[in-house]
Amino acid sequence: MLAAWQRLGATPGVTPGRLSRPWRSEPVGVASAAWFTNAVGELLVELAPEELLAVLLRIEAELGRDRASQGENRPIDLDLLLHGEVVLDLPHCRVPHPALARRRFVLEPLRELAPDLVEPRSGRTIASLAELAAASGQKLDPLSW
Repeated sequence: MLAAWQRLGATPGVTPGRLSRPWRSEPVGVASAAWFTNAVGELLVELAPEELLAVLLRIEAELGRDRASQGENRPIDLDLLLHGEVVLDLPHCRVPHPALARRRFVLEPLRELAPDLVEPRSGRTIASLAELAAASGQKLDPLSW
């Protein structure tokens, strides 16, 4: 995770901001005995959403992610969650991330960074979305770096 953060910082047009603490989460929707580690990072970017997504996919590949193989145990998974107030629905790039409002393992670290941020599709704050997602019962454990 930190290797991806460092690579983002070395990318022209991308300046890393704050990084949430890591959160361990039980797997949801995949058959894996291992829990996942999640974090959310804030980036200042001069890139369009599609360009930023291409950077994320490149970094995943550099760190050993094979997207052709849909295996549950992947070394890294980088998602573009939000891009300011942009709402974009392209086949290869959807912003905000289409599952954002249902993923507690993303919303809790995002709430840590920006609880009052408004998700542009729903018009709800991240804090309110996180409260709704908490009702899912998914188990999370906050960690520290």
